[in-house]
Amino acid sequence: MSTHRRHMNRAIELAQMQHGRTGANPSVGCVILDRDARLIAEAATGDGGRPHAEQLALANTPVGAAAGGTAYVTLEPCRVRSTVDASCSQRLIAAGIAKVVIATRDPHPQGAGGADRLREAGIEVEIGLLQNIADALYRDFFASVAKE
Repeated sequence: MSTHRRHMNRAIELAQMQHGRTGANPSVGCVILDRDARLIAEAATGDGGRPHAEQLALANTPVGAAAGGTAYVTLEPCRVRSTVDASCSQRLIAAGIAKVVIATRDPHPQGAGGADRLREAGIEVEIGLLQNIADALYRDFFASVAKE
């Protein structure tokens, strides 16, 4: 199994462990590697849907350790938040992440566009790794967004 697949599989495992515990928010998994491809943090969306996985994972990284690193995220990092907090895409940019690997896009109006924001900041973005698994995990979330 490739390194990318292994880390995305772990992110999906984290998301699956929180599935059903995040309220209306999707359960997202996030794995962060440093610039030397060493695992430095991982997290899933918190109970009730907050904090988001990226926020939790970045909070668990030593200061500066994520700079130049890679984040594996099961759902596109949010573009904006419904609160005053920084969005996940903004947090990844501020941490200096160099690459973000995303399983599937977020159709929610507040999530959609997070990948574009990352690219505009000069971050390499790859979308679609294990997308079939992520899409199955988020089937109900995608259906609820389509009804809005």
